[in-house]
Amino acid sequence: MLRKKLQNWNKKMSNLGNISLVLGTLLCIYSLLSVNIGSRMKINELSISGRNAYYMTSVTSLLASVTLIYAFVNNDFSIKYVADHSNTIMNKAFVWVAFYAGNEGSLLYILLILSVTSSLTIKFIPKSYKFSSIKSIISVFSIIQLFYLLVLIFGANPFTTLQNVPVDGRGMNPLLTHPAMFSHPPMLMAGLITITIPFTICISALISGNFTDDWIDTARITAILSWGILGVGMLIGAWWAYTILGWGGYWGWDPIENVALMPWLVMTAFLHSIMVQKRRKMFRIWNIVLLNIAFVLAQLGMFINRGGPVVSVHSFASSTLGIVFLLFMIASIIFAFGVFIWRLPRLKSDRTLESFLSRESSLLINNFLFITVMAITLWGVIFPIFSDLARDISVTVAAPYFNRVNGPILLVIIVLMGIGPVIPWRKSSYYQIIKWLIFPSIVALIIFIVLLLIGDKKIIAMASFSMVGFVFISIVQQWYKGSYSRYKNGEKWYLSFFKMINGNKPRHGGYIVHISMLCLALGIIGTNFYQIKSDVALKINESVVIDDYRIQYDEKINDDRSDRLAQWANMTVYKIDSKNYSEKINEAKNKGTDSFILKKEELAKNEQIIGKLKPWHGFYINFNMASVRSGIKSSIYEDLYVIPRDFLDDGRVSLSISINPLAIWLWISGPIFILGTMIALWPNKKLEEGK
Repeated sequence: MLRKKLQNWNKKMSNLGNISLVLGTLLCIYSLLSVNIGSRMKINELSISGRNAYYMTSVTSLLASVTLIYAFVNNDFSIKYVADHSNTIMNKAFVWVAFYAGNEGSLLYILLILSVTSSLTIKFIPKSYKFSSIKSIISVFSIIQLFYLLVLIFGANPFTTLQNVPVDGRGMNPLLTHPAMFSHPPMLMAGLITITIPFTICISALISGNFTDDWIDTARITAILSWGILGVGMLIGAWWAYTILGWGGYWGWDPIENVALMPWLVMTAFLHSIMVQKRRKMFRIWNIVLLNIAFVLAQLGMFINRGGPVVSVHSFASSTLGIVFLLFMIASIIFAFGVFIWRLPRLKSDRTLESFLSRESSLLINNFLFITVMAITLWGVIFPIFSDLARDISVTVAAPYFNRVNGPILLVIIVLMGIGPVIPWRKSSYYQIIKWLIFPSIVALIIFIVLLLIGDKKIIAMASFSMVGFVFISIVQQWYKGSYSRYKNGEKWYLSFFKMINGNKPRHGGYIVHISMLCLALGIIGTNFYQIKSDVALKINESVVIDDYRIQYDEKINDDRSDRLAQWANMTVYKIDSKNYSEKINEAKNKGTDSFILKKEELAKNEQIIGKLKPWHGFYINFNMASVRSGIKSSIYEDLYVIPRDFLDDGRVSLSISINPLAIWLWISGPIFILGTMIALWPNKKLEEGK
């Protein structure tokens, strides 16, 4: 009797989810029609009701989301999506994130973010906006939201029920059972879909015939939000890959990684060039093009992620909806650039470049470099698709292509981070620029010479470190100059500094973001150019020596459960004196390796224990999939990184061991990036033009 009541209740909840989606669809249609009819017939009450109807779409999407989460929490396996992505033995904490672990749930989450953020945008739109612009904004939002609602109802319904209800579900993809699951996917999806906000604000101004620049501030703030969320999401994803996936990296230029990176690059370009439009009334056409490209690239990401046209490690979210998202992407291109071409004659900027030696010019060069990196990355993503269609040959564009082509361009971008901000608006002179860059250049040269003297022979890495130093000193120099004038007037140093930051938050928030990029660059340079790596197999009580570390395999611990076979490798890490093993080190170098194995009787005495590692290897039966947890010993200088490849039948554990210099700076960049983004979000009330 109780079971039957429970089934009836679950059925009601499933129906509630479907009703919410249908109701949201009707509200979108009503909102679209009423704001346009009300505007045309000058019936203000009808237009207001249309706006209120759009607000209610956030309620219906929230209700649908809560209904699905409720189904997960209560193990309602009558719903197919719940049965596919949850089970009774799964950690209850991950029940909440299983909500967006698959195709249907992730689309519902995207709908939720879109409806809520777009409603908030409409609610808090500046009163200076013309009604025609607001009407267009509501119309564009309604159409985009309608697309996702119809896909959810007819193509990827998360509330589809099963005739034969299983006793237990399949469970969530084991690769997703990681703390980063609580932040990486939701932030990445939120970052991509919220690109819709600045795009809609911009395109709606064109549709309504508003050719002023009153949309800039709103578009800028919403663009920073989407850009910042997307950037943090990618960083968390890199950390996730580094700790769990077992391939020893943090960025593999995977297609799904790339489709998140590309719109972020374009939005980065936009956030730089929008400053020129705000300050100097220039680059109006260019900024609209950038927002159009970013929006289209976000739709490309949806197509690749949902359609699976290229091979990716993120294939868990793929579906048969690729053609639907492809058609929507094509429609987005036609719509965005159709409106742009229609209004192009009215979009001429008020001013032109006065000098090549100006901040406007440096920002334009910066933009072209970002777009070049995006284009190179895009070609690497779509080339396999064309190759497969043209020659019926599956081709994978691997990391070496991206590193070799994009690397030099990214280095030039870093250099510009130190040069661009010191160049005045409108025009400058070579003398002024050289004067500002002398001290940073001297520091860069000193860094290069020091690296040369200590025996570093990696010229590209040495140059890269020098450029990082150049940019850092350039930023510090500007902060010093800005604070010193206040300090001379009797203010304390720290007050002078904070007042300077507060006086121009967008600018100095941007500098802090630049510092986060320098930290990221340090991690990339260190791990790519100076990594030491070795593969070994150890018996219990055996040790491997690599660089200044000795890693001893102490014991194996079984961690089998009903859904998996798994083992821990308990390991002790020692800091060694290389003089104790000089003979074996030389032998290893002669063999072309960076490590060697020691038996218990060969160990030096009184070595210092610096940590314990517990790398983990598991095999999930339901998914026919292996998974690992890396053992990592981190310091400010380097990571000792141990991946358990397999536990062998003869009692040995197969390990991939690497020393990753400066890896921690990759993750230090995250909080600094967030800080800079938050500061930049609050624009000054008024900035003098040309300052």
